[in-house]
Amino acid sequence: MDFKFGETEERLRDEVRKFARVEMKGHFAVSGLEEESRDEDWEFTMQISKKLAQKGWLTMSWPREYGGQGASPLEQLVYMDEASYWGIPGTQMGVSGIGWVGPSLMLFGSEEQRKKYIPPIAAGEPDGVWCTAYSEPNAGSDFANIQTRAVRSGDEYIINGQKIWTSCAHRARWCWMAVRTDVNVAKKQHGISLIIVDMKSPGITVKPILNFAGVHIFNELFLDNVHVPVSNLVGTENRGWYHLMQSLAFERHSIAPMFCGGARRLLEYLVKYTRDNTYKGKPMSADPVIRHKLAERAIEIDILKMFGYEITWKMSKGLIPIYEAARNKAYCDVVMQRLATTGTEITGIYSQLDVLSKWAKLMGMVTRLYMIFPGMSIAAGTDEVQKNIVGQFKLGLPRPY
Repeated sequence: MDFKFGETEERLRDEVRKFARVEMKGHFAVSGLEEESRDEDWEFTMQISKKLAQKGWLTMSWPREYGGQGASPLEQLVYMDEASYWGIPGTQMGVSGIGWVGPSLMLFGSEEQRKKYIPPIAAGEPDGVWCTAYSEPNAGSDFANIQTRAVRSGDEYIINGQKIWTSCAHRARWCWMAVRTDVNVAKKQHGISLIIVDMKSPGITVKPILNFAGVHIFNELFLDNVHVPVSNLVGTENRGWYHLMQSLAFERHSIAPMFCGGARRLLEYLVKYTRDNTYKGKPMSADPVIRHKLAERAIEIDILKMFGYEITWKMSKGLIPIYEAARNKAYCDVVMQRLATTGTEITGIYSQLDVLSKWAKLMGMVTRLYMIFPGMSIAAGTDEVQKNIVGQFKLGLPRPY
């Protein structure tokens, strides 16, 4: 079994490293979705998105007719791994033009929608930034319980309702939204549709939800008689549940590769930290408890990496992963939590400092991860949902609903 990459992939990896050393000089990219919070971070993020597009990397695995490079899944994996390791922001065009909006439109969007919405994403333009509105106050894991209503009136839908945990809603130009278009159905899943909403539309109110660290990632979204053209319906009316299951598969697959590189970098920093700092007169790295915890984290990160390699290999062979994306997402949540917890145990009270404090250790990476992992463990479906998918499609267990 040979896990080596070919010359093409290694050349790309080297190019991304060189790009990072030049473009990230003097900048430390914020982790996860934190790039959306501060205006100065967002401005830098969009600058980098544009440069990534000009390099042909932003949508490298997309077909050429949609602004991509037709790159292989292995090349895409290498790019995302290196971008994650170096903390390169702007790789997703919001949440998430790259990860699932573009690929979903290629699968079941109209030709008019593809021509209108895909090019700005591939070009790294502000009009290519997206948010995703699925969850509602009473519809999280029970996704089919959404109540936001879209009523057809002539050549428009009129939307009323509320969304919550809508990441990037305060930055996005467009919203990828799940709505209820039919209430008279035998199963709740059958009355859902997928609609593109212009975030500049009258009747939309965005209210911030700050996380533990005061970072603005999430939002509440209120819709009061928002008018949307019928042409913004994606796919078939009332078949949105089935379209969205494919979109969620794209989303869950994209989470682990985006995290793995950054996790590896943080682990390297923690190892160096334990070598450079002492406790009771001895290097921290000599403490067997610390050594074992770091070794455990290294093993877990390698397992997550192998999971990502497996899906990528299957895609390169034309195979369709079924349960693997849910498995990867659930395990990624475990790795995030354990790495963040180990980091706080090693850095001690320094992990309680503001991430921007001059006294913060490891550039605040530990604190950032610790503050963000609870939210990320819920994003794209809770661990319980992911495990139900694995149980049904891998183990053959009965449906949980």
